[in-house]
Amino acid sequence: MARRNRDPEREAKREKMSSLLQELKVSSMEDIHDLFKEMIGTFLENGLEGELDEELGYTKYDYKNKATDNSRNGTSPKKVRSSYGEIDLNVPRDRKGEFEPELVKKQQTSISGDIEEKILSMYAKGMTTSDIETHIRDIYGLSVSDSTISRITDKILPLVKEWQSRPLESVYAVVFMDAIHYHVRSEGQIIKKAVYIAIGINMEGTREVLGMWTKENESAKFWLSVLNSLKNRGLEDILIACVDGLSGFPGAIEAAYPKTEIQQCIIHQIRNSTKYCQRRL
Repeated sequence: MARRNRDPEREAKREKMSSLLQELKVSSMEDIHDLFKEMIGTFLENGLEGELDEELGYTKYDYKNKATDNSRNGTSPKKVRSSYGEIDLNVPRDRKGEFEPELVKKQQTSISGDIEEKILSMYAKGMTTSDIETHIRDIYGLSVSDSTISRITDKILPLVKEWQSRPLESVYAVVFMDAIHYHVRSEGQIIKKAVYIAIGINMEGTREVLGMWTKENESAKFWLSVLNSLKNRGLEDILIACVDGLSGFPGAIEAAYPKTEIQQCIIHQIRNSTKYCQRRL
């Protein structure tokens, strides 16, 4: 059998790697795991130093080219999560505190593909904290406690509340009000729930979700409370309200916005019309 030709450059790299592993006394997969962790940490620290060089306009010992009154101010210890476990970093600082690193941001706690964003995404899709903890551990090899997951998901709540109470434009050309049914997790079971939604088209023709609400039963009284909440957020007038055939709905709209023209949903118009037509076999 002919001997396979070996790439000299590749062989040289392997010899250097073998020599390095012997020098570092790497003898197990655990040692290799720790070595990767150190390599990632070194790479990140070198990258952060490079970012600070760019920020200040001169390298660490190149004082001759210094053209700023800002300067280096040592380092700060930081731990970040990775696929290989926690990594200890020494993050460089500047004296004025103006340095905003991009490689590892100031509030960033993970470099494993933005773990926090993945946790928020899984939470939004209905996964429980224990499900998320198991998924993160199985996929990324990281141990994230229930309290940590809860702390991360709690970041959503202020954003949701801010969005729910944001000011609205004073006039909308059209506002659609109806229910959308979603499958959600409740007490360990997947059930279907109605989310009542108001979608507005402003005077520039831009469509916008004005709000979403959950309620066990739809009623005219419920929609009146929704319309009053929209009014409290700055919505003074609606030109056309497009709604379904819920009993009492037009009266609720007239009570909140007496000048609004009510347009019934075309699907409901068809249904209401066809019930008076005879069927032909």
